[in-house]
Parts: sequence; structure tokens; C-alpha cells
Amino acid sequence: MKTKAKLITACGALAAAAGLVTLSFFGCKEKMEEHVVGRVEPVTEASTEPTTLPTYDYVPSETGMTEKAKMLLKQNKDIVGWIKIDQTKVDYPIVQDPGEVPEGVPYYGGEAHEVNSYYLERGVDRTYHREGSIFMDFRDNFGSIEDEQSENIVLYGHNMANNTMFGSIRRYRQDYEFFKAAPFIELSSNYRDYDYVICCCAITSGHTYTDFGYWDMEELDDEETFNEYMTLARGRQLFDTGIDVRYGDKLLTLSTCYADEDNSRFIIIARRLRDGEKSGSLDTVEKTEEYKKAHAPTEPSTEETTEAAQ
Repeated sequence: MKTKAKLITACGALAAAAGLVTLSFFGCKEKMEEHVVGRVEPVTEASTEPTTLPTYDYVPSETGMTEKAKMLLKQNKDIVGWIKIDQTKVDYPIVQDPGEVPEGVPYYGGEAHEVNSYYLERGVDRTYHREGSIFMDFRDNFGSIEDEQSENIVLYGHNMANNTMFGSIRRYRQDYEFFKAAPFIELSSNYRDYDYVICCCAITSGHTYTDFGYWDMEELDDEETFNEYMTLARGRQLFDTGIDVRYGDKLLTLSTCYADEDNSRFIIIARRLRDGEKSGSLDTVEKTEEYKKAHAPTEPSTEETTEAAQ
């Protein structure tokens, strides 16, 4: 599951100008190599316009697709799952970017599109929505065969001022205690539900010359590559979650914009829960040895023991 494709993926950015909050699409003046693709649009509430497109003629799979997925796939064949994070507004279907789209494809409106760009300004109904959609990198595999799933699923979403899309996950960087309140992520494929626990929140560069091109590190096939990913991520983390992560864990990376000025990103990395761990209880989740030592109960001193006895 190796890949050689190189890209920088888009996200939304917030900027204040003349007292108005605006949205700059495609990655804080995002670059695809050195090509700037973007424009400034006013931030509004999420569109409530009904779809006017015909439903997709979905043919049920023989591999155990869920009823929910069957229903959603009638609306859009690119739907690959659903994401939900408690105490945030994240509760959305996930579409997968179709990759490079040539001109003349009716399903995508007949226009050409670069990779990881189609859903930047389109909802799951494929009509224009300035807040876009939560979308999966075009190279990822999140299908029914778990052994073939990408080791690191990467999802992109705009950092909307009205907290839609990935706007509300900024709470993890504004209030570090919020991690304890909402450390789990529900991620469903079209075939089954999974639970993840957040293990790293970090701010990093979105430039092509960074040494941490997380958007291009999705197939972590070997232990060295996996460990490199986590080492680079934790070197940028905002706080220590204490969550143990090791080679063999399935990862999920959420990516959104952080700042226009330096083309930076805010990312959240989570790992799939292991056997015996339970969503809703951090006490059941394995911690790092360093975290356990730092939080181990201390033995009372001899003087304290004597005083207590008296």
C-alpha cells in the first residue's frame, strides 16, 4: 500500500479584515506545489438548501454494507463513512475525494478538478456549499477488509468560524482540559463502527518543504515509518495525552487550518481502540510508561507515616 504521490491538501482558514470574519479556502492560501488556489468568501451558517441532484443508483454490496451506508450511497457514491465527536459539532458523513477528475465527467459537473479539491466547496450532495465537506484523502482505503485499510486515515475539513465542519475542534488547542472531556472519536466505515482515542494534538506547517508531510504519510507499512510519523507528530504536540501508541495501531488524522500567515495546520491524531479498551472511559485505555511513572501514587515518607500513627 505504498504511494509516491505528493500533494498538499486544502483546508479552510480564518482571517479578520475590516472588522469582518472571512474564510479563505484551500489551505490558508493553500499551495498545490506553488500554485495558489483560493478566494475569500464571507463565513455564513451551514447551507440548508435541499439537494436538486438525482440520487445515485446504488447497487447493494455483498460484503456486509450497513443499512445507513446503503441509504447514504443513494445520494452520493463517494460517501465512505461517518465521523462524530462528542461535545463538538462534528457529526457528519465523510466523502472520499475522487482524485484527479478530467473534463467531461457528468457526475462531477463536467469540469476538471485537481486531487483533494472537489469537496472543498461542495456538500455531500455535490452542490456548492462554501463550508465544503469532511473528506478523506483520495488515496486512502477504508473498506470492508481491515487488513487492507490504510494505516493512517487522513480527513480534511474547513476551520469554519461558525464551528461547522472542523471549526469546533479548535477547542482542543484552546483548552487542553477539553481533551479529558471528549477524548474519543467515533468513526464508521460503510461496513462497521470503530472507536478511536485522541493521542496527539499538534500545530505544524503546511508547506511542501516541511519535514513532517503528514498528508503524505498514510501508508505506514513498516515500524520505522510508523514510529517516524509519531515521533514527528509528538515533537509538535501541544500537550501530553499520555495515550500509548505503537506499530500496528490504526491511526486517524484530522487536518484543518491554523493560521494564514505561516500556512500552518492544526491536526488531531487518534488511534483505534484496542481489545479491552472502552470508549467513554480513559481509565481503560493503555498509557505510556512515562505517563504511568509520572502519575504513579507516591509512597509516604517515614516522617509522614510516623506523624499519621501519632
